[in-house]
Amino acid sequence: MSDIVMQTNFSDVRLLRRGKVRDVYEIEDYLLIVATDRVSAFDVVLPNGIPDKGKVLTQISLYWFKHTEDIIENHIVTADVDEYPSVLGKYKDILHGRSMLVKRTKPLPVECVVRGYLSGSGWEEYKEKGTVCGIKLHDSLVESSRLTEPIFTPSTKAEEGHDINISFQEMKKIVGDNIGEKLKDASLKVYKKGREIAEKKGIIIADTKMEFGIYKKSRVKSQESGEKDKLILIDELLTPDSSRFWSIKDYQHGKKQNSFDKQIVRDYLLSINWNKMPPAPELPEDIIQKTSERYREISRILTVD
Repeated sequence: MSDIVMQTNFSDVRLLRRGKVRDVYEIEDYLLIVATDRVSAFDVVLPNGIPDKGKVLTQISLYWFKHTEDIIENHIVTADVDEYPSVLGKYKDILHGRSMLVKRTKPLPVECVVRGYLSGSGWEEYKEKGTVCGIKLHDSLVESSRLTEPIFTPSTKAEEGHDINISFQEMKKIVGDNIGEKLKDASLKVYKKGREIAEKKGIIIADTKMEFGIYKKSRVKSQESGEKDKLILIDELLTPDSSRFWSIKDYQHGKKQNSFDKQIVRDYLLSINWNKMPPAPELPEDIIQKTSERYREISRILTVD
């Protein structure tokens, strides 16, 4: 069992921000993203970590970034700690397997969500209105139904609290028509390729969310290469924290599915009637271990070609 990494503190490297799961540092012209073992539920970070969770998220992301780079460029520079700037040399043991050196971008203020199945908040809206994020769907669908075609349902990106679903037209008002069309096209293509690969391994990707940023080359580099600013894929990709994974073998439409993610944690917290407000309760050891194994299981299934 590996040590649990709840937080990193690199005194000689500038911490840019600390999210619910990731610590982000500035390193020369790049960013260093470190996935910790922190886990959140209902938008609250829990006091316990999940062993190896950060490594699982990082390795799955790296797998998908590699397999979708023919669709759109991503932010990966390297995940090999031996290739990191020398200032990080003393932190290799912590960084190994759970970090990525990436291009610095201007993140776009939207989440790009693609849904291929009817679940979660989409199912709740469909039951009431026959729509998902305002998109009219066929009648007579049931919970966990596979959609005829995946749908693009963007949302705002909230620093705290919940993201808010918005229409494609509303998203284009935020990012512009040209960028909006590119985001929709790239998101759908990445999802469809990921879904095709995962299905061959017995996994359904029911839905996922992606983030994109604008990579701005320095003026000198831009003049030398002739390249302009680029839209690239950033953050994490098709992980248990950003996606809903189901087993094809166990799938039954018309009911809620078991997911390869922190659903074990959420179910436990619901069972004790926690009010979903800080401070969060401690997790029992068996819940921690079951959740850790669930993350490792999906990593084993997905990342071996």
